[in-house]
Amino acid sequence: MSKFNALLVTSLFLLLAGCASQDIPDPDMTDETYDSQDADTDGMDGSGLGEGEMIDYDPTAGELADVVYFDFDSYELRPEDADIAARHGLQLAENSGMSVRLEGHADERGSREYNIGLGERRAQAVRRVLMLQGAQPSQISTVSFGEERPIAFGSDEDSWSQNRRVEFKYAN
Repeated sequence: MSKFNALLVTSLFLLLAGCASQDIPDPDMTDETYDSQDADTDGMDGSGLGEGEMIDYDPTAGELADVVYFDFDSYELRPEDADIAARHGLQLAENSGMSVRLEGHADERGSREYNIGLGERRAQAVRRVLMLQGAQPSQISTVSFGEERPIAFGSDEDSWSQNRRVEFKYAN
């Protein structure tokens, strides 16, 4: 037992020694020292800044897809689909009376139980993105259908890729 205690103490010592190496400002450097250093600010008068045309950008404007897709055996949003989910989150944040049900789906590969869990993890991943954009938890519900509600009925990659999805179902 004493070897364990010695190992524990050594580990703690090494951990604390690693944390102690931080950049500490020099106490001899005062604010006056910083002010007295030469800095060239010629040409930096701020002219020309803010003179551009105002862009009226509404991230929720336009057609908004109601399905996001996932890679095989994954519940991580692809970048293009993360943008779609973020736009849905902004829409929910701006409209507190709206609510959405996220329906998670999987392809036919894997057991029924595994696919139910995977569909739920996919719906929860989308839910987190919506909430990061300001949607309230009370506006979002999730359900997983696993492999039970396929869009495409083939047994090839094209069909499977269409079935690995989360659908947005809005209610007012």
